[in-house]
Amino acid sequence: MSRRGRRPADDPSLPIVSLVGRPNVGKSSLFNRLVGGQPALVEDMPGVTRDRRYGVCEWVGTRFRLTDTGGLDPGASGILGAMRSQTLRAVDEAAVLILVLDVKEGITPVDQEVAQLLRRTGKPVLIAANKVDSATREPSMAEVFRLGFDQVFAVSAAHGRGVGDLLDATVAALGGAASPELPVEKGGRTAEETEGESAPIRLAFVGKPNVGKSSLVNRLLGEERVLVHDQPGTTRDPIDTPFTWQGREFMLVDTAGLRRRRAIDTLTEAVSAKMARDQLARADVVALVIDAQNGATAEDAKLASFIEESGRAALIVVNKGDLIRRAEIDGKVAAVREELGFMAWAPVVVTSAVTGRGASEIPKMTTEVFGQWCRRVPTSELNKHFEEVVTRRPPPAGPGGSYVRLYYITQAQTSPPSFFVSANYPKAVGLPYRRYLTNQLRNIYGFEGSPLRLVLRAHKGKKPVRREK
Repeated sequence: MSRRGRRPADDPSLPIVSLVGRPNVGKSSLFNRLVGGQPALVEDMPGVTRDRRYGVCEWVGTRFRLTDTGGLDPGASGILGAMRSQTLRAVDEAAVLILVLDVKEGITPVDQEVAQLLRRTGKPVLIAANKVDSATREPSMAEVFRLGFDQVFAVSAAHGRGVGDLLDATVAALGGAASPELPVEKGGRTAEETEGESAPIRLAFVGKPNVGKSSLVNRLLGEERVLVHDQPGTTRDPIDTPFTWQGREFMLVDTAGLRRRRAIDTLTEAVSAKMARDQLARADVVALVIDAQNGATAEDAKLASFIEESGRAALIVVNKGDLIRRAEIDGKVAAVREELGFMAWAPVVVTSAVTGRGASEIPKMTTEVFGQWCRRVPTSELNKHFEEVVTRRPPPAGPGGSYVRLYYITQAQTSPPSFFVSANYPKAVGLPYRRYLTNQLRNIYGFEGSPLRLVLRAHKGKKPVRREK
């Protein structure tokens, strides 16, 4: 399995341009238009975007990082107030600011407050007057110019109208700070070159809402990079953040809390859940986060089954350990193990995002399970142990009393480790014996934190042998 190296969006050397504005003016739609594709959630409801989200924009050979932010309302409280702090961080780190306005609704008092806040930064500010879908709406632009900014652009994020002019002005405002050209990789990169130490380990945090996924990411990063609030479902978009631990690079992915389908009652939640499940296919390692107070539930078991089916390496993070007495921790871990018995191969880490307890174990265990996930065992060594395993416990008889013979084993691939066993009657080898072989592979080689795949194939050129009656 090939793994991609550092993606352009992760390049900290590129200058940052932040999209700012009050909620529901079309920032995410404009972000999607500028970076290409549809990486951000869009819905006609204020507050859908809640965290800073990054992408790379390329325009006439120039690249810069673009930030999509939550709505900025200077007087907001509650979750909108928490979104405000995230947006202000995006303002601080940006080289150029783009204030997005909704021309259809006109200039509101909140727009005026945001404009004054951006003017005080002393940074270049461009105005993206959004939802000017046709020339008939251009007269409404007069109100926008009253904000006192020189560079005002009528755009339509939905149709792409005026976006080119906005990008021209953005590149000019960067004043040559953007990357002058795209890097060219000589001869491309092979799968072998991108695997291993050069590529970041992609670690996705999944779990039910409000179990502390975002808090754990922030604890690891040492800053409030991801919005945290006591309201369940704060995270909507998967948030990718580069992270380095002891010289090893990671990509931390905070995902939306996954709930049972019958509990999902809005379109945004449904899309968020799908995006979170899609992250499993993109991840190298998945951290299933469980609330220590509630323990593992049937919903957690369902999420664990998704992880096992995806073939990703995994660890189980029992978070909020600070709310449990030390004497009860072992019992809580044992209960989690029992509920998720089919994932006995995944290590368990007890953490507290509040106190930091056990947080450093997450990157440590992630590195270890990733190594097991990528591990390859030589065929000669495999077969030496395989012969002993089969001799100690031969497979049961096949159809009509025929001998079932297992000839050899070979590792077909890594990530996850997958093995082919050659047999004369592969269909006669039932689940219990297959489980026995898999357990013996773990006993001999470990593979902690990694699922294993075992496939029996018909052995060509060997005639079946029947037992003597």
